[in-house]
Amino acid sequence: MKAKKLLTLSLTAAMAMSMAACGGKDAGTSAEPSNANVQTADTEAAAQESTPEAETAPAEDAQAAAAPAGEVSIDFEDGVYGFAGVDKSVNPAGDDATLSVADFAGSKALKVETNGKAPYVGFQVDALLGDKAADVRTVEMSLGIENPDGKFNAVSGKIYAFLGADKERKDGDWSVYLETANPKTAVYELPDGMAFGEGNYMVLSLETDNGKDAGETPAVLYIDNIAFKDASGNVIAADTSAEFVSTATGDDRSNLAGITGAVDFEGFATKGDGWAQSGFAMTDDIIAALVPGSVVEISFTSENGDMWIVMNEAEAGWMRVGDGTNGTSSVNDSKTTAQIPFEMLAEYCGEDVSKWGSTMQCEASGTWEVFSVKVGQAAKSYNLSDAVEFEGFTAKGDGWAQDGKDMTEDIIAALVPGSVVEVTYTSENGDMWLVIPDAEAGWMRVGDGTNGQAVTDGSKAYIPFEMIAEYCGEDVSKWGARMQCEASGAWEVFSVKVGMDSDSE
Repeated sequence: MKAKKLLTLSLTAAMAMSMAACGGKDAGTSAEPSNANVQTADTEAAAQESTPEAETAPAEDAQAAAAPAGEVSIDFEDGVYGFAGVDKSVNPAGDDATLSVADFAGSKALKVETNGKAPYVGFQVDALLGDKAADVRTVEMSLGIENPDGKFNAVSGKIYAFLGADKERKDGDWSVYLETANPKTAVYELPDGMAFGEGNYMVLSLETDNGKDAGETPAVLYIDNIAFKDASGNVIAADTSAEFVSTATGDDRSNLAGITGAVDFEGFATKGDGWAQSGFAMTDDIIAALVPGSVVEISFTSENGDMWIVMNEAEAGWMRVGDGTNGTSSVNDSKTTAQIPFEMLAEYCGEDVSKWGSTMQCEASGTWEVFSVKVGQAAKSYNLSDAVEFEGFTAKGDGWAQDGKDMTEDIIAALVPGSVVEVTYTSENGDMWLVIPDAEAGWMRVGDGTNGQAVTDGSKAYIPFEMIAEYCGEDVSKWGARMQCEASGAWEVFSVKVGMDSDSE
């Protein structure tokens, strides 16, 4: 059955290329800024109209593999998929999808099951292809869906490629709009002058699910018959023993201020094309948080790596703020978080927040998506050096419950003036602090806002030695044996380490 699918898709792809060559409208290319093309449903529909055979073909034969039988880089028939994994470099809030290999449309395919959020699946292109990665000009793959509720619903998503030494992101679109063309071939074309190289990878997402949006069970995505092709159309062999390495996300605080007392802008999740604005009416708690010294922090992704705020109803006039003309937002090196301080907004909109208007919007120069917005007080950022891992420190608890470990000798030795305790965590309310239960000075919460304030961002908390010493004393031997963590809502700690604040050395 796989061979039959391959032949059908090869003919369909050839037809699409022929149409483009004749000057027909190519509705299957992505938006111009991406400079990358992915075949989409309109191309598919045109192909069906011009080929009667396609109208009556079974769904499993309508579109499938992207190359003739045997000419694919990866077909999943051996059940191996360690080169793929859940990737959150595009969207840190993406689904923790479950991957497996299962039967679909007459062959084996990579099965992607979700918990209801958009899944993002990464492929380690550099490891799969080695030196040949630089020869890739197109990537083709068969994409199909299964609707657990039994009724076909259209889906669409993107293919994100991270290219070159700077891992520059270039996007393309894919879709499965027709039940008679499920699965369907997606063809991603690398932009001219760009190539895969060391550290480069691809991410496939399913971002729009019409069934899920209507309250039905989320679609299951299947990926099959991936073909990496050179400029001559030759398929490049892949080493499927390659191992997927998840791109680090959420930890990059480069160029950013730390924030304390952060208030989430509830419901702020939106997207737009380049130079399009979208946003929401500011809630009372966000307005109250916008005071001198505060920072608006935006979790985002954008085609060009930029992000800023638009205050479209300010008495001072319609204002872009942080766009490089009216100030410049601070963006981390990973291009996933942007910050705009209160003082920058006030410079252009005035000191009185009541005159800023009711709405806050986001915007970028290329296609963009915002996952969350929060406002907190700016605090010192910490960059640790010579960090010592607190071995075995994982713990969890309900709100106001403490748990922890006895301090090891190397942790005690690392707790010196200028050092900082770093806690990697998640918590219901975004906060985290330390409890020193056996100190000679008494049972102590440190960093909770009463006895000092930890610097937190929802995933990392920093409590400096000097803050602990203020309440527990300078002599670490009098702190007692145990260090614990706590938060105001349900929490979990994944690691604790102690290192020197590099900025104070």
